[in-house]
Amino acid sequence: MDLSSTVVSHSISLDDDDLLNRAIEAHYADIKTAVRSRGHSHNAAADIVHDLYLKLAEQPEVLRGKRSLRGFLCRAAINLGIDRLRRTRFEERLFSGTEAEALAVPAETAAPDHRLAVEARLVVLRKAIGDLPVRRRAVFILHRLHGLGPDEIAARLRISRNMVDRHLRRALAHCLDRLHQMD
Repeated sequence: MDLSSTVVSHSISLDDDDLLNRAIEAHYADIKTAVRSRGHSHNAAADIVHDLYLKLAEQPEVLRGKRSLRGFLCRAAINLGIDRLRRTRFEERLFSGTEAEALAVPAETAAPDHRLAVEARLVVLRKAIGDLPVRRRAVFILHRLHGLGPDEIAARLRISRNMVDRHLRRALAHCLDRLHQMD
């Protein structure tokens, strides 16, 4: 009696996640071999098995009642591999043009009224940021414009992480309020 039949016969007592984990672990090599037999590299096969696991982890109940978990997992992985090959071929055709061809495509320009609305929103946003208290403005600018994380900002300004979070929340709320008043 192999593990798949043991797992299936006891699937009522195992939760679905446990069933998925055991099935993938027991049949990993077979699943990978099945995918590789369809022309995928070793690394691509491992990625496909990983993708299969992630997909089944979202709905592990699918495995319940399967007569052959190994067969089901191999077929599902092969199908994912086929989908991946199709997608790769499609993307190769889609992006096979030259850069000159891409530059020849006219760019869509924003309508003048849209551009004016964006500029008006930027003016309001700049004023809202300027109206913030000095420390709050510094935290907001360091985070949003310079891309610093809250821990880096806390260290740089010598304030607590909680205070950084509070400043960010309040600054964002202030800016959003100003933008909503505009609408």
